[in-house]
Order: sequence, then structure tokens, then C-alpha cells
Amino acid sequence: MPNYDFEKEVMARGYSAVCGIDEAGRGPLAGNVVAAAVILPLDLEIEGLNDSKKLSEKKREALYDVIVEKAIYSIAWATPKEIDELNILNATMLAMRRAVEGLPKKADFALIDGNCSRGFTIPTQTIVKGDALSMSIAAASILAKVTRDRQCMALDEQYPAYGFKGHKGYPTKAHMQKVVELGPCPEHRKTFLKFVDKMKHEND
Repeated sequence: MPNYDFEKEVMARGYSAVCGIDEAGRGPLAGNVVAAAVILPLDLEIEGLNDSKKLSEKKREALYDVIVEKAIYSIAWATPKEIDELNILNATMLAMRRAVEGLPKKADFALIDGNCSRGFTIPTQTIVKGDALSMSIAAASILAKVTRDRQCMALDEQYPAYGFKGHKGYPTKAHMQKVVELGPCPEHRKTFLKFVDKMKHEND
């Protein structure tokens, strides 16, 4: 379970506003890649807080409400167009930097889930599987995941034929087949659709 050990270690080195950063949506064929940055008070206990992937949708929604009430936070994203122009890794870093820049209180250090940090104006530390280790990264993972899921529900209403409500943009067989049949919608990432020609050939 995540705890505050990483945050405390960084603060012991003289930093005072440590944010955790995580993203959701690197793998899907469509929609934004969403990032969140969260600064938590070190005495705040949030029962059940964990890596968003290990929690039910209902639990994530409940934790989202607690986090936005009690934390300093910012949520940002990079669009499918930016993903196609920059590639997914650079677009993810862009979304993360936007999240940090959007914090209502300026962070002076960032703990980042994963193994990559690019272009930040404050010192950073990457932590592999950080969403299961650091409280602030776990909180950021909840905000990013819930926000992206909500965006996919809106996409489902806008483009109902593709089934975004069910697959949330991920490359399920049904989703891929719909892209082959209908062509991509404006929210699809064009650089993620290399499978289309192959599937069309198989279907012929």
C-alpha cells in the first residue's frame, strides 16, 4: 500500500511542496492522455487509497471526491492531435508538465510514476510503480483515471457507434473492428491505427 515515505524523504532534503504525478491513457487508440499533479498534507489519511488500476470504478469515484476536497491538485491533458505530432511519450510529458504548471500552489519537487522525466522546471524523481508506493502519486493516478473515464463517457455520447463507454478507447477487438468498418472518428490517434490496413486485408 502507498505511504508518505518518498514525500518525507524529499522534504527532509529541504523541499516543502512535493507533488505526485501520474497519467492515464497512454495505450488507447482514441482520446486524450490525461495527467494529474497532487500535493497532499502529510498528515492526511485517505482510507483505501491505492493504485487506481487496483480499485473498482465505484471506489475510484469515491476517492476522487475526497482527493479534490482535501488536496491541492491540477488535472491536464494532451490531445490526440498532440499525441500524433509529438508521439505518446512526449505528449504524456507535456500533459504532466501542464498539470504541474496548473497547480494553485507552486510545487518545488515532483515525484513521477514511471521511469521518464523530461522538460520539468522543478527537480523530479521517477518511481517505477509509484502509484502503489507513494500516496501523492496514488492520488494523482485516481484523478487522472477518473477524469479520462469521464471524457470517454462523453466521447460515447458524441460517437456512440464506437462503444467508448465499454472499452474507454483501449484496443479491444470490437473497438478495432469498428474503426475498420467506420473509419476513425476525429478523436482517434492516427498514429495508433496501423492495424487498420492489416485487418482490412484479413477481412477481404
